Order: sequence, then structure tokens, then C-alpha cells
Amino acid sequence: MAGFRSAIAGYRYFTDFEKIYRNVDAIKVELNIMNSLVGSKTIEKDFIALYKRYPEILKCIPILIAKREFDILTVDSDGEHMFNFREANYSIGDYVIFMRETGLFDLMQNKHIQNLVDYVTGVEAGLDSNARKNRGGHAMEDLVESFIVKAGLVKDKTYFKEMYIHEIEQKWNIDLSCISNKGKTEKRFDFVIKRSKMIYGIETNFYASSGSKLNETARSYKTLALETKDHPNFTFVWITDGHGWGSAMNNLRETFDVLENMYCILDLEDGVISKKLI
Repeated sequence: MAGFRSAIAGYRYFTDFEKIYRNVDAIKVELNIMNSLVGSKTIEKDFIALYKRYPEILKCIPILIAKREFDILTVDSDGEHMFNFREANYSIGDYVIFMRETGLFDLMQNKHIQNLVDYVTGVEAGLDSNARKNRGGHAMEDLVESFIVKAGLVKDKTYFKEMYIHEIEQKWNIDLSCISNKGKTEKRFDFVIKRSKMIYGIETNFYASSGSKLNETARSYKTLALETKDHPNFTFVWITDGHGWGSAMNNLRETFDVLENMYCILDLEDGVISKKLI
């Protein structure tokens, strides 16, 4: 653990601007139509008139309150209201109440923002931060794959990405019922390396921060290690890293004690793939 990294983030990890621009472009016309409401002194009246002429503006409203869903549930003294922003399911008056009570009319009427396109670009950037966890996982996969390639393995020939248990069984006529509960459950490995007498199923992850997920992962992989320990043609490999493991050290150690092929980035740099898996 002394060699675990605090981060593996590249420049593209922080914000996916290409995705942000795509999302904004998809509703840019509607947002520009809505821009006519900015600074309006009679915004409720103007909104009703705008909606009657351009009912398609409805679909850009959820993102204004940082929601991607088109069905939004609200609760007030009259009960629950499930607003549909794909196709109106309430009267225009009810949507006026929604805009008023959520603060959207105030946002536009009092010019807290000047341009809805710019505003939504900012909202999308904020929402995109939720995707960093997935990007972190992909960053670890990309890093591991670079070492697999460096070791001389060839994609779709000697190593494979994202293979399910049943695909491994079918491709190489191997029985993995020990980890599939006799075919009742399915699992996907991030990488599979095929050698002449052994198949390596590899899982990768990186945890920069702590959380309950780490303990669950360690317990799950401990079970997987025990289930495959005596298999003559299959070996489970776990490559993990990150300072997040500092809070789950005991669980990590329990898995380390039963899993022979457990490595970190430092091991990859030391050539563990060539030394142990080839």
C-alpha cells in the first residue's frame, strides 16, 4: 500500500466538454427561444404566449433546474404532481406554477443570468462531475491495457476486453460454473488473457477516496478468489490501486491473504504481466 497512488487522472478526467457541448446543442434552439423571457416584466404572461407558439420549449425546462429526467415529481398542499416535460400532461397554468415555485421565473425575470445557453453549459459542467467516477474506472482500465499491450499481447487474439463468463466458456470450452453458480449468475471481466494452459480473468479498479464500495469489492473478490483457487485452467487476477484503500485496509488484506495474483500500478511498472501472466 505504500506504493498506492493518490490519482491517475489525465487532463480529460475532470470535465468532458465534448459531451457537454453535445447536450447543449441538442436544445440550443429551444434555449434561445426561452432567452426572450430574460428580463421580462410580465414573464408569466409572456411564458404562456411563448409556450402556445413554441410548445417544444417544454423539453429544455428540466435542465434549468439541473435535472436530466423529463418526468419530475413535485409535492405541495394539493398532493403529488408528476410533470411530463416531453409532452404536456397538465395545463399551462400548472406549468406556470412549476416555473414560479422552482424559482425559474425569478432567475430569468430578475436577470440573475443573461443567457440560458451559457447557463445550461454551466449546469451541464456541474452535472458532468458525477461522471468522474466512471471516467476514473476507465482511466484505470486504459492504464492496465497499456501495460498489457506493452507486454506483447494482442487485442482479440491473446487478450480480450469485457468478456462475460458464458463467452469465456463458449470460446475455450471451459467450465466456470464454480463462479457462475452453475450458470445462474453472470459476471464480466475487464480483461481476459489467454495463454496455452491458462486463462486469466482480470478485474481492475482505482479508488481515490474511501466509501462502502471498497469493502463490498474486497469481499466480492475474496469470494471469487476462493471459488477459483483450485481451478486447473482459470486464474483470477485483481489489479487495484488508490489511496481510498487506506480506510478499508483490513478488508483489502483479507483478500490479499487468499488471492495470489493481486497487483497494483507499481507492480505493472515492474513488469508483473510479463513475469506472472505470460
